[in-house]
Amino acid sequence: MKNRKRLCLLGDIVGMLAAGIIFIIPFLFIFLNSLKGRREANLLDLSLPSVWEWGNYKAVFEANNHIILTAFKNSFLITLGAIILLISFSSMSGYVLQRRKDRLTRAVNVMIMTGLMIPPAILPTIWIMKGIHIYKTLAGIILIEVALQTPFTIMLFRGFMGSIPTELEEAGVIDGCSPFSLFRQVIFPLLKPVTSTVVILNSVTIFNDFMNPLYFMPGSKNATVQLTLYNFMGQYSSSYNLLFADVMTITVPMLILFIIFNKKIVDGMVAGAVKG
Repeated sequence: MKNRKRLCLLGDIVGMLAAGIIFIIPFLFIFLNSLKGRREANLLDLSLPSVWEWGNYKAVFEANNHIILTAFKNSFLITLGAIILLISFSSMSGYVLQRRKDRLTRAVNVMIMTGLMIPPAILPTIWIMKGIHIYKTLAGIILIEVALQTPFTIMLFRGFMGSIPTELEEAGVIDGCSPFSLFRQVIFPLLKPVTSTVVILNSVTIFNDFMNPLYFMPGSKNATVQLTLYNFMGQYSSSYNLLFADVMTITVPMLILFIIFNKKIVDGMVAGAVKG
């Protein structure tokens, strides 16, 4: 027993050291260099700044006519719109797929799994978006994000749905609930754990998405937070202090969200995996 405890303690220590090397040290490197002067930051070493240049963050916010504020607004609207649609449609889809057992349901499940494996086709998607006049628009990129995240989100809702007893639905039907009222008043309130998981995971993924806004919403007016980093790499390629300041600015919000709600993420995914 003592040997087992020692092995567990040793494993914890090794895990913490590995996490520090992989995550904490790079984060600290970026943070410290974001507060250095231009020449000092270009040395790219892990050391305290000789002078703490907090003005680097002000310069980042003022760059390109405050483009980072526009980028935050666009990223927030895209994330909010996509999350609302994902929760609305994926929760209902997961409910139906969990409760129905027929050939059509199995075929839909196969399509959902296929959606997880097949990458999106860029040029045909752009052609379709131009045809329906949603290319380079917030509505278009929101629909793209919803389409890409729907398979995984449905799987989460479907897995968690198995933990809800069917007796509750039978009682609702006896009380005269319509199918939609049954879902809205009885089933959906019970989905709070997995809904929290869906909101946090998809928010981090969509907010930090780089490729899709680059392809489907180009243009300086349509910039998102990750695209500002792409633009800054060209504009400030010799000013690593400003580049690192931009990295910190766009990373910290989602990092704080993930840290605060980390337990809810684990609870929601484990509940669906164990009870489903």
